[in-house]
Amino acid sequence: MESIFDNITELPNSGIQERTKSLIGFDKKFDRIFSNLKLLLDQEGLVAWSKKFHKTELPIIGQLKEKYPLIILAGDAGTGKTVSAEAIADRMVRELNKEGFFLKLSTRVRGEGLHGQMGNLVNDAFAELKKQAGKRRVAFLLIDEADAIASTRSTLQMHQEEKAAVNTLIQKIDEMRELQGRAILFMSTNRLHFIDEAIIRRASIILEFDRPDKEERMQLFEKSLTGFALKINELEELAELTGPERNNGLGFSFSDIRLRVLPEAIAASYPTHGLTYKTIKDVMFKIKPSPKIV
Repeated sequence: MESIFDNITELPNSGIQERTKSLIGFDKKFDRIFSNLKLLLDQEGLVAWSKKFHKTELPIIGQLKEKYPLIILAGDAGTGKTVSAEAIADRMVRELNKEGFFLKLSTRVRGEGLHGQMGNLVNDAFAELKKQAGKRRVAFLLIDEADAIASTRSTLQMHQEEKAAVNTLIQKIDEMRELQGRAILFMSTNRLHFIDEAIIRRASIILEFDRPDKEERMQLFEKSLTGFALKINELEELAELTGPERNNGLGFSFSDIRLRVLPEAIAASYPTHGLTYKTIKDVMFKIKPSPKIV
């Protein structure tokens, strides 16, 4: 079973918690999701609250169980959707004082699949999700690059087997409500407009991930280079050089800065001399932001 997943991570996880510290703007994203889903995630606490303050279980509490435990993370490549899904799951179990598991469906396995097998893959993934969801545990499943498995069924070129796989996915999302908040599905996509309309309607929240703005780019340089003293005006210039105004309307993504700009600047310095502000600037003039996926 584990072969269909890139990994199954036990939560809470100290490694994920540490990585969360480097995420720019994470708290705002988490608060929005958690405020939306905490009523679904903590059914027991909600019933106890109702009985404490209203001496009964209010009918609306039962109706909340009809919400779909689906979060769609949408945005351009390199904006932090996958790492944010892990971080949100880890923070959720900590806030709820529960344990959990995070399952990431392997894109490698999906890529090797043949027509007719995708439905079985979806069934297997959700069977494992249900198995990992216990009374005191919350299980999370991430389907990355979800447009590859959840494409709109209105596409004329779609094979019947592919439509059947989407139907199976919708059925499994519906069945997740029976677990009453013990299982949460994340779907991340670079192309929200390719996701089937029925899946879009079921999302409790669609969280948009944009390329970082100027303030976020400044924070990213500052956090990534803690210990390397950059002045405020230098941080501002680095942020401006990686912004859309200097790059034909398209700014650098988080991963462009983390995985392309800064590593190349370090490579230009190591091992003969230390990193300098000029080196970072020089590198920026050689690198263009990654293209936007449409």
